[in-house]
Amino acid sequence: MPVLTPAAVAAGAPEETFVLNLGPQHPAAHGVLRVLMTMDGEWVENAEPVVGYIHRMHEKMGENRTWAKFLPNTSRIDYLSAMHYTHAYVGAVERALKIEVPERAEYVRVITSELNRISSHMVWWGAMLSDLGGLSPFLYAFDDRERILDALEALCGARLTYCYYRFGGLYNDADDAFLKAVRDFVKHMPPRLKMYRDLVTDNIILRKRLEGIGPISADMCRKYGATGPVIRGAGVAYDVRRVEPYSVYPKLQFKIPVYPQADSMARYLVRMDEMEESLHIIEQCLDLIQPGPFMAPKVPRVLKLPPGDYTYAVEAARGRFMVRIVSDNKEIPYRVKLRTPSLSNLSLFEEASKGMMLPDALAMMATLDLVIPDIDR
Repeated sequence: MPVLTPAAVAAGAPEETFVLNLGPQHPAAHGVLRVLMTMDGEWVENAEPVVGYIHRMHEKMGENRTWAKFLPNTSRIDYLSAMHYTHAYVGAVERALKIEVPERAEYVRVITSELNRISSHMVWWGAMLSDLGGLSPFLYAFDDRERILDALEALCGARLTYCYYRFGGLYNDADDAFLKAVRDFVKHMPPRLKMYRDLVTDNIILRKRLEGIGPISADMCRKYGATGPVIRGAGVAYDVRRVEPYSVYPKLQFKIPVYPQADSMARYLVRMDEMEESLHIIEQCLDLIQPGPFMAPKVPRVLKLPPGDYTYAVEAARGRFMVRIVSDNKEIPYRVKLRTPSLSNLSLFEEASKGMMLPDALAMMATLDLVIPDIDR
């Protein structure tokens, strides 16, 4: 039976409460995250996230190697959204050097980024439902995700931590076989998403577990800097692809899924709709992409950025990811700062979970879609 810790007693916790450690090694934490939970029976009185268990000092690593040598690090921050993170980093460097990226390369970047968004949401979908007690959807999700990983592996040789983008373009061109595989996937997924809806989304058990559970208001999102599906599930149509347009997104038509209910179900529905929109974006890119160069001409092999402070933001799978770099005209950055969405999204959990039952709090945490290396960057 759990006992009250001396620290909790010193903090003035009532005697009937106890402290529960969620993690740092726990299936519901999806990584090396610890949440120190003060419980009154099944009710959460306080939930304090304790981070830093796998901190790898990516920002400091970016300051002791050349601009190009930091490229592989970017995909290891949020390994489920690797293409977006590399896109932000190369975009910041390209902005500093005023490099004009060929249009074909930009279309391929958007195709691969949106494929990465779908594969990330599939991991979230399967893992969240596994947390809630349903294992079958996990197997369906990973079955479909394999098609994306196979296509990206054929393109760039990696299945998870990609290092495909380069300053000025791409490592290699997307061939016809890749584009055909992507088009086949775009045709394959809509019936599968309908099956997901019939199997899970419209299931009364899931509805009872998520509807009205874990409300996170728009004001709370702004207070903690939460973005992505979390703030869009609170009724705010904030998407970096629209508010800070980049790449070829301004040429594409797509909706920003928004649900005003602000509960766990709203955040769930945002991500399900986003997969449909990503398919629509990819289909447009496949129709618009034209033959041409995939790298900008005359990109110097040894980079020295002009002195200055540069930023670049993208809409990653979990929200707004921004890279800030400071250059002092040397071959290595003076400063690298990474603004990651998972840290901001986790920050609101302590306030939002107060007064919830433990199973509901875990369901709400699952709808935040946390990637722990993105927190401990």
